Amino acid sequence: MHSQVDKRDNTRRLWLAAAARDGASTFDVLGFFDGLDAMSLDDMIGEWKGHGLHTGHPLDGMLERFGWHGKRFDDSESAYPLLFNHGRGRRIAVNPKFIPVQLAARLRLQRSRLARAAFHLAKPLMSTKKPSARLRMTTYRTMSSATMIYDTLPMHDVFRRVDRDCLLGAMDSRYFVQPMFFVLERV
Repeated sequence: MHSQVDKRDNTRRLWLAAAARDGASTFDVLGFFDGLDAMSLDDMIGEWKGHGLHTGHPLDGMLERFGWHGKRFDDSESAYPLLFNHGRGRRIAVNPKFIPVQLAARLRLQRSRLARAAFHLAKPLMSTKKPSARLRMTTYRTMSSATMIYDTLPMHDVFRRVDRDCLLGAMDSRYFVQPMFFVLERV
């Protein structure tokens, strides 16, 4: 049984690597996402390093180009969705309420060196020591799984298990027709 799980996990990792390298359609990633197992709230606790899984979403590449590291979950009431690299191996938590999501997508700010430089300078002013999201179990696409609910934005990040130390997230937002996908790896 253990080798079957290892083989399944390896197949899932290979699919993710190919999708990250070659890109994938929203339809294909949703099909993969729907075949993954649910995450419990306890499974989420800890720090996770992230990267996008690009499907043509207006925000593809945004977080990475602005220095996004990942997310941290201290418990179900204390989630930090936007951890950014802040020099010399340090990380800073940014409060999502300061991120103009719709404007950033409309203007494709990930392409702007000026926007990235301005964000780097403003990051300390947008930082927070307080959590800015919570974890709850919600149902998304017929399965109940751990979900991060932002305190100030109309969006949820739904998580599914790729393997013990890797998960696939789908950001479901009122702002966009399609979800944005990202991968998180346990630190």
